[in-house]
Amino acid sequence: MSSILDLLKTTAGQELIAGASEETGVSKEKTGSVLSMALPAILGAMKGNSSGSQEGLEKALNSSEHNGSILNNLGGLLSGDKSELLNKGGSILGHVLGGSQQNALTQNISKMTGVDSSSIAKIIKMAMPVVMGFLGKQKQEGGANLSSLLGSAMGTSGKQDGSMLNALLDADGDGSVMDDVVGKLFGGDKKGGGLGGLF
Repeated sequence: MSSILDLLKTTAGQELIAGASEETGVSKEKTGSVLSMALPAILGAMKGNSSGSQEGLEKALNSSEHNGSILNNLGGLLSGDKSELLNKGGSILGHVLGGSQQNALTQNISKMTGVDSSSIAKIIKMAMPVVMGFLGKQKQEGGANLSSLLGSAMGTSGKQDGSMLNALLDADGDGSVMDDVVGKLFGGDKKGGGLGGLF
């Protein structure tokens, strides 16, 4: 199965980078860097999800909304008003990452890339519907269980630096992302609602 970083090299991935770059005024090179850091970290958060919320995620990936068709029409979505894509992406992101984790992610990527946090947030929101479409398509084609699917999408074949993912998502700076991800993102944070609330 392809990793999320492989997606960024495809036509759809390049369209996403170009569209996000145009929307934010951030260069394509830096937009690509933001996505290459953010997307594996977000998938890592999904993989650390509670079993109940993973059932909701699996149900969402089996739905027609996330069947991968967005990858074939991305150019059209990005050519006009991007508000629908941003709103949908913001909703998905809000359920995957609670507010503190979103801030940690954008601020840490900002430090590493020099891109301002508000632009990073917008880039990631634009990417989230694409990520869900990518995962849904991979699931339908490969038939893998959710944990294996997310692991493959993260590129965790020994190449992925887990400490990087922890650093990007560890909102309270205690060196452990699991308390943040499991406790706050997936049920413990009432504001976030958990993935089950979205799906």
